[in-house]
Amino acid sequence: MNTLIKLEITRALRNKKFMFFSVIYPSALFLMIAGTQDSTKKVPHTHLTMPAFYMVAMASFGALTAVLMGNSERIAKEREKGWVRQLRLTPLPGRGYVLAKIAGAAVVTLPSIVIVFAVAASAKGVRLETWQWLALTGSIWAGSLVFAALGVAIGYVASGDAVRPVTMILYFGLSILGGLWMPTTVYPQWLQNIAQWLPTHAYAALGQAIELGNSPHLKDVAILGAYFLLFAGGAAWLYRKDTLKA
Repeated sequence: MNTLIKLEITRALRNKKFMFFSVIYPSALFLMIAGTQDSTKKVPHTHLTMPAFYMVAMASFGALTAVLMGNSERIAKEREKGWVRQLRLTPLPGRGYVLAKIAGAAVVTLPSIVIVFAVAASAKGVRLETWQWLALTGSIWAGSLVFAALGVAIGYVASGDAVRPVTMILYFGLSILGGLWMPTTVYPQWLQNIAQWLPTHAYAALGQAIELGNSPHLKDVAILGAYFLLFAGGAAWLYRKDTLKA
């Protein structure tokens, strides 16, 4: 398992096009969305300024992009090319395969998060305490593991031809409904009630709580933990099921 983890991390770092897209894309989006916003304007029904809100939202969105898009398409292609069939000939357990894929995808998220923070601080004057920057980085990075596990599961559910549209629907659906593109406080109440149970909403809420100087809410941590167990467990089960078919 350790060997596969090292291999996945090396492959992720060598994919320069994917690294560039994953690292630059969220920072560019932040500038496009928050660049024209008044730095003192508050998000409705919160104490967060618009640049601070979008800094966490775009850092989370960038991490989501890296782990979800990368894992799902790569795994679907590996299945078609026979790489996964070769892995099944080894003693590698299902959980080892899933953990290796999650670790490889998670490496890409860290630089994208840091660059969004640097752009927000320099371009929009976002200022936080040192502990807040560190806590934000750690929470957004750790939260991305949930979506890395989802990417692995999608890679086993969808075929090579279908994986991209399936991933894109989930990618944009979760991002928009979960409040990564706009505050959920502007949604109608019935949609807010749905959004609060989505993993992306809990994901963004971790960083927003830290920006306000608070600890993340236990409800959000519990929601992300439950989704991680669901996605990772589902991915491991799909790997074993695929093994039985071989």
